[in-house]
Amino acid sequence: MTQHESAPEDEPRANGSANVSVGSAPSDSVAAGDATTPAAQWAPLEERREPQPTGAPTAAPTAEDPLSAQIDASLAQPDPLALRPRTSSVVLCVVFGVVFLDVAAAVYWLGVHTVDGQSYEDLAIMNFANTMPAWLSFGNLKSGLVIGVSLAFGAAAMLVAAARKRWWLLGQLAVFAAVAFAAAKLLKPLLPRPLLVHVESSVNNSAPSGHTMLAAAAGLMLLAAVPRAWRACAAVLSAVFTSIVGVSVIYDRWHRPVDVVMSVCIAGACMMFALACTRASGMDRTGSRASSPSVQIAATALITLGLCAIAYGTYVLWQVFPGLQYASAWAAPGACAAAAAMVVGFAGLVNGMVLMMRQITAAPLTRLGLIGEPPAPPRKGAA
Repeated sequence: MTQHESAPEDEPRANGSANVSVGSAPSDSVAAGDATTPAAQWAPLEERREPQPTGAPTAAPTAEDPLSAQIDASLAQPDPLALRPRTSSVVLCVVFGVVFLDVAAAVYWLGVHTVDGQSYEDLAIMNFANTMPAWLSFGNLKSGLVIGVSLAFGAAAMLVAAARKRWWLLGQLAVFAAVAFAAAKLLKPLLPRPLLVHVESSVNNSAPSGHTMLAAAAGLMLLAAVPRAWRACAAVLSAVFTSIVGVSVIYDRWHRPVDVVMSVCIAGACMMFALACTRASGMDRTGSRASSPSVQIAATALITLGLCAIAYGTYVLWQVFPGLQYASAWAAPGACAAAAAMVVGFAGLVNGMVLMMRQITAAPLTRLGLIGEPPAPPRKGAA
């Protein structure tokens, strides 16, 4: 009995020890597993990692990579502004050209096809020399002198364009000169002056004024041909020369004020249409483009002076309008002052506008890295 009783006691002990040993095995395996868990986790990643060549630096991705890629892509594309002006600039040239033609037509209609207009013109041309200062005659300019100086300006413009190797611009200037000359010759017989009131001045000289058209066209050609550094000076010279010729032809009774104003507007319209056709060889070289303070100052001054002079001339005409119907003597000084103001005003306005549009069409700032605006940053959410 003692042996039989001890046996069962020993058996549970053995089973208990076995259970303990069996139970201790999982704890040993867990401990072993904890020791090997990092290697077990990273081993598959290490196996999937591609081998890199020795010595090659690994560039960490940054947030600037999308911006750099967009900049590189933008700079790699050819810039269209190196070949032609902006579309908005071309549209503006066409719009301004049409506006100048409309102004010329309106001035012609008011001055030639209305009774008050004919009375004003006759009053201004017959009293201009007696009312205005003598220096406005500018030494009684001769026709040959006006033609000679105008041809010199035109020839200088063509030579400058050729020396700068602006062959497209050379063609633009040649076509512009031909159109302006044709307009001065062909419009005279097509624009008769009806006799609505008795006038003392000659009816042979009619709109437009050929001398004023020649002077305005020559000055605008020089303005369009010179490089950026000389554009402001050329615009001022052109405005002064056009004003001198315009005032002189009225002083010497060659033409009426409407003839002069109409000629300046037609020349400005033709040049605007020519600038709308600007292309690569007619523009400034890409590396030399920059904004010009002198052009901005001169264009602003000429446009402001022109608008102020035109407004003053219009105000004076409004003041003397009651005397125009009867060609009263008291209205003569105002009519002459208005004529001089209108000539100077339109000469300044046209040259200022052409100067502005010439700079815009010849030197649009590009998106290249060295000049102009930098490429636009990427928009939010584009990456």
